[in-house]
Amino acid sequence: MRVEKCYFCSSSIYPGHGINFVRNDCKMFRFCRSKCHKAFKMKRNPRKVKWTKAFRKSHGKDLAIASTFDLEKRQNVPVKYNRELWENTIHAMKRIQQIRSRRQNQFIKQRLRAGKKLELKDDEKEVEKHIHLIEPKVTEAQVMAAAVAKSKQKQKQKEVEIVDAMDMD
Repeated sequence: MRVEKCYFCSSSIYPGHGINFVRNDCKMFRFCRSKCHKAFKMKRNPRKVKWTKAFRKSHGKDLAIASTFDLEKRQNVPVKYNRELWENTIHAMKRIQQIRSRRQNQFIKQRLRAGKKLELKDDEKEVEKHIHLIEPKVTEAQVMAAAVAKSKQKQKQKEVEIVDAMDMD
């Protein structure tokens, strides 16, 4: 079973699916669905259409360069059936899939890290802009100083009352 790639969006096309378009110079274009075929006929560039893999790779959204992609390229070389070779190929395909998924996860985490930094900068700017809305944090030293000031004020008030009482007599 040969799984082809869509010329426009690079998704997989399984046997019996999709549309084939043959140009006058005998070049074959395979499309996974009518959406891709119509976009091709309207002469749209896949690198400028946001839902294609070409756009995601060219704008740094997907992993573009990896050694695991080299094995995905089509090789039209007939090979004599060999059970051992077949088993090794299946094992290698599973291992490559693991490596690819790990690399993609690392790539996504790295992209998200950049977004978190930008978010943090935006939050800092927001705080600086609206600092007057935030109440200042009171420390223990400030609480103690306020208590001492209150007690001194009460003492002065008592002294004033005593002096006033003596003056009245």
